[in-house]
Order: sequence, then C-alpha cells, then structure tokens
Amino acid sequence: MTTQARKSKGRTGTEHRFHNPQGAEVKTRDEAFAAPAADVSAEAFSTDCTLTLHSGAVTFTVEVKYNPNTYPHVVTGGQITSGICGAPWDITGGTLGDTMRLDAKRSGQGSCASTITIVGEYQNPPAYRGTYGFDGASSSFKHTTRYAVGG
Repeated sequence: MTTQARKSKGRTGTEHRFHNPQGAEVKTRDEAFAAPAADVSAEAFSTDCTLTLHSGAVTFTVEVKYNPNTYPHVVTGGQITSGICGAPWDITGGTLGDTMRLDAKRSGQGSCASTITIVGEYQNPPAYRGTYGFDGASSSFKHTTRYAVGG
C-alpha cells in the first residue's frame, strides 16, 4: 500500500470550514475562536429573548439578555417585568441551554422576597419545565416557561 493510499483511506471527504463570531470565514480553528477585535461592541456579544413563566394562575414576563456565542448561553442581564410582586426584578445571572437557571433580585417596591431563582429542563415544544423559589430556594413552586410568541 502506498503512502498516498493510506492517507486517503482515513479521510471522510468533508472539508472543515471555520467562521469567526462575526460570520466571516477564517482559515483555522484558532482564528475562529480568537479573542474578539477591540472595535467590536459589547452588544455584538448579547442578544435577547422573551420568556413567559406559567405557574398555575401566575404568569411572569421575563426579558433575558444572553451571550449567543456560548453554550450553554450565559445570561448577562434582563428583567422580570411583570407578574411577580415587587416587579421589576433585575436578572443577575444564569444560563440557557439543555437546562435553565435564572437568578434575579427585586428592584421594585414591596415587601416580597429579595431574590428569586428559576430552574428548569428543556422540553419540546420550546419551553423549560421546572421549579422556582425565593431567597435562596429554587424548588418551592412548579412552572413551565415558554418562549413568548411574537415577543
């Protein structure tokens, strides 16, 4: 067997193509994952989505900002804007992926708890099923959180 034959035997016939976060094709994997250029704004690393949390008769509107260049997506901010006492609540961190975790602190008025933690597992159609709780708890109440249509 020749050297050329051995080399081609292991090939699958597919060519690797790499793209940087801006979508431009680059030559190597290292270039694709290189640190971003200094002229790229922070907004380039953030996108948002609207989620609706349902827990019995209670519905929260949740506006999440996250980094789409990570997986699971790192939550970088957002707000729970309605449906919960003391709204709005500022989202302080979390992740969205196969599982969801959102941590928020109350920024509105009221005598409600000061923090909330929402956790869940992804399911189809696109939603998370899980629990949430206040002031350090995360399993006090059941919920289904879905992507808001038109949001």
